[in-house]
Amino acid sequence: MTGKAPFGPLQGLRVVEMGQLLAGPFVGSRCADFGAEVIKVEAPGSGDPIRSWGRLQHEGKTLWWPIMARNKKSVSINLRAAEGQELARSLIAQADVLIENFKPGTLERWGMSPEQLHALNPGLVIVRVSGFGQTGPYAARPGFASVGEAMSGLRYINGYPDMPPPRYGISLGDTLTALFAFEGMMMALYHRDRNGGRGQVVDAAITESCFAMLESTVTEYSKAGEVRQPSGTGLAKIAPSNIYPARDGTYVVIAANVDAMFRRLTQAMGQPHLADDPRFVTHIARGENAGLLDSMIATWSASLDVADLTARLEQFGVVFGPINSIAEVVQDPHFRERGMVRDHHDDDFGTITVPGVFPVLSETPGDIAWLGPQEVGAHNAEIYARIGLGEETIEDLKVRGVI
Repeated sequence: MTGKAPFGPLQGLRVVEMGQLLAGPFVGSRCADFGAEVIKVEAPGSGDPIRSWGRLQHEGKTLWWPIMARNKKSVSINLRAAEGQELARSLIAQADVLIENFKPGTLERWGMSPEQLHALNPGLVIVRVSGFGQTGPYAARPGFASVGEAMSGLRYINGYPDMPPPRYGISLGDTLTALFAFEGMMMALYHRDRNGGRGQVVDAAITESCFAMLESTVTEYSKAGEVRQPSGTGLAKIAPSNIYPARDGTYVVIAANVDAMFRRLTQAMGQPHLADDPRFVTHIARGENAGLLDSMIATWSASLDVADLTARLEQFGVVFGPINSIAEVVQDPHFRERGMVRDHHDDDFGTITVPGVFPVLSETPGDIAWLGPQEVGAHNAEIYARIGLGEETIEDLKVRGVI
């Protein structure tokens, strides 16, 4: 299961992942996909709830687990027990990174505050993922992605005018936070290794990660009093940049709001005169006349089947892309060749199609060694032997529910 040759730029990095579900474990996933040894700490017996999440399963096994647990090693620890907390400290003492996404204050109650952990392991980078951060009036609140997306302002601008703002079809806030947390972790490791070996805390909040995606909305409000509103399938005053129908009922995104790109689009449409029409000749003019322009483009696009439409857009160098379902993504030859989608053989799932490892590194690419252990604590013997526990001790701890 773990016999694949070492790979990736993070070889030699040891990460202890404590937490569950999405945001914290996805930080661990980024580490594991690029070669770090990620030791996932799970509650004895039940393990991470993601093991049983999701509507769809394969032969009783959830299809979320192989994404969130791949390349990781599982150990079981009852973190609510004093012996379990001591065991966790022993693992953390040998680690480069600790990832946790418990409610703020939980580590402190378990005798694992940053100060205590740094006294034990001065070089430790502690990545703390939470809904609202470790400080501030809302710090003690539990937080999920949907709430962070809402409170940050991100959800407000999603959807259509005069309609309730819909949620995204994924836990976007969790993934964004994990990416920012991973970024902070790498910066903290760089600083540690360049400046005397001292670790630090990375405090990553879902609300702030979503807020960071809001582009110019803050400065627009600050200096112009503008509160950006949801704009449906396009962006206000940005044209053409929308979805347009093909004759067979599918939709294609066309983004030609830059002057040179718009001129190419008019050539693809067979209407090059539109590029010099005063209503469309500049970015600002097109924004003021977006409704009319979108209507004209849609009339043209709807006269062509999607294959002919996309071929013509490609011929003239227009930025475009079909709106793919996951079925179309999985079958797309570009994504296959790039390794974005790949088939992996696994003892539990057989041959299963999984996401690849991104970004692509030329010299030390990430890889997929295994899809995560099905058994909670599958690596107990291997990992606990490192801290001096023998087989009898491990068995005794298991019997007593510590691991």
